[in-house]
Amino acid sequence: MQDAPYHGHFIGPEHRFAIRVYFEDTDFSGVVYHANYLRFFERARSDMLRVAGIDQAAAHEAGTGVYAVAAMDLKFRAPAHFDDALLIRSHVTAVRGASCVIAQRLFRDDLLLCEASVTAAFVSPSGRPTRQPKDWLAIYEALMADTDPLEER
Repeated sequence: MQDAPYHGHFIGPEHRFAIRVYFEDTDFSGVVYHANYLRFFERARSDMLRVAGIDQAAAHEAGTGVYAVAAMDLKFRAPAHFDDALLIRSHVTAVRGASCVIAQRLFRDDLLLCEASVTAAFVSPSGRPTRQPKDWLAIYEALMADTDPLEER
């Protein structure tokens, strides 16, 4: 078996992505620096889309467009620390022609540490909002309907 990067998985409509807190993620007190939660959530969102069958790299290369974070709301509830094993649980809560909203929650065991609501806008190479590919909209609709997005292809 060849080594391969880790990827998360879906349980119903929810994507799960496990991470570990490394020394570089913390501040001088051993607590995760607040801005690093954005990186953790970004990795989980990118993985969720990849696992669901949304190929952002191909869309970029084809000149179709890319996602840009248009809005993000974070609520910090408890700190994460060096060497913690964490789980990010993400799910799509809304989809529109040119955007989607993804809710994300970060846990250590059963303790909710941080939650986010992220609006990602699909933008053309010129930076203007544009409609997402139709097959992507179908994937989002399947995820919100609690069905397997890969099963319908």
